[in-house]
Amino acid sequence: MFARLVLTLIIFWPALAAAHEIRPTIATLSFDEQRAFTLMLDTNAEALLADIGPGHEDTNEAPNADYYNTLRDLRPAELEERIRAFLPNLTGDGPLVVDGAAVPLKILSIEVPPVGNVEQARDTVMTFTGSLPANASTFGWVFSRLYGMSVLRVERPGEEVEGQLFAAGQTEAALPVGIASNHAWWQTAWDYVYSGFDHIIPKGLDHILFVLGIFFLAPRLKPLLWQVTAFTFAHTITLALGLYGIINLSPAIVEPIIALSIVYVAVENIVTKELHPWRPAVVFIFGLLHGLGFAGVLAEFGLPEGQIALALVSFNIGVELGQLTVIAIAAALLFWAFNKPWYRKAIAIPASVAIGLMGAYWFLERTVL
Repeated sequence: MFARLVLTLIIFWPALAAAHEIRPTIATLSFDEQRAFTLMLDTNAEALLADIGPGHEDTNEAPNADYYNTLRDLRPAELEERIRAFLPNLTGDGPLVVDGAAVPLKILSIEVPPVGNVEQARDTVMTFTGSLPANASTFGWVFSRLYGMSVLRVERPGEEVEGQLFAAGQTEAALPVGIASNHAWWQTAWDYVYSGFDHIIPKGLDHILFVLGIFFLAPRLKPLLWQVTAFTFAHTITLALGLYGIINLSPAIVEPIIALSIVYVAVENIVTKELHPWRPAVVFIFGLLHGLGFAGVLAEFGLPEGQIALALVSFNIGVELGQLTVIAIAAALLFWAFNKPWYRKAIAIPASVAIGLMGAYWFLERTVL
């Protein structure tokens, strides 16, 4: 029964995860020496237009789901026309404010990708220009709760990009000009723990399947802990190295190999009955690659200056909590079957076949499809 549930989930989740997930809006704010700025918003414009906010993890659950799907089928010029009509709603009270008043924004460009695969969300990039008042030493970030989570990345001449994750409706009233965050340490810690957990559950199906692949071959506590520890240690290393720029591999390389790692653990589950001594070492190697995948997520968000180590550790804690939650749920559902003679044939092998097929599909999707 559980194997059938896993198979059903794997068959239908890829489309759901790609098409119906609302990701944070990525805002990149670039200042120059004269306080002029450029603001780029990388966002799911169709979700904004259809009024689908953070209350809907799945856009199909929203009242305006039909309208949302219609917008996704519009040609770039048609969607751009609707975005321009919508802009006063987005910029009327922000997102940049000084002394409680919205800073005027001039739209510079709207880049809408071609229609392509309507089963996958397309991200529109809106670029604005403007300038802060000459006497302004601080600015505020006000992004309506209606539009969900946001990430503010700030670029200053000659300095590293800073970034801060904002929960839906969270605002900052007095950010120093050119500086993204003066968050309290506990707020930063919470934001990045949440982001790390969210990257596993519900958004990280590939990582979930890898962890489940580890679980199905050795559901006993000790060997499972050895593998999870190896995986954790490995992705912690490359997450840090990737963020600090010591290792830099293209997602075009990392993502297909992550898919292959899922195939590998699934195939090994099928062809072997016991956990071999080399399994933790193999899991460690694949964990290094998964860590680079996590680093890509954080690199997109950016990290707050002065709190980089805190954000990094917090994100990693969130990832671990997500992985342990996956294992705990699987164990709770299957603990009664672990010692049954039919466990491997009825549960472990069918579930591993489904996991392997999904990994193979992702590999093809990320390379040739």
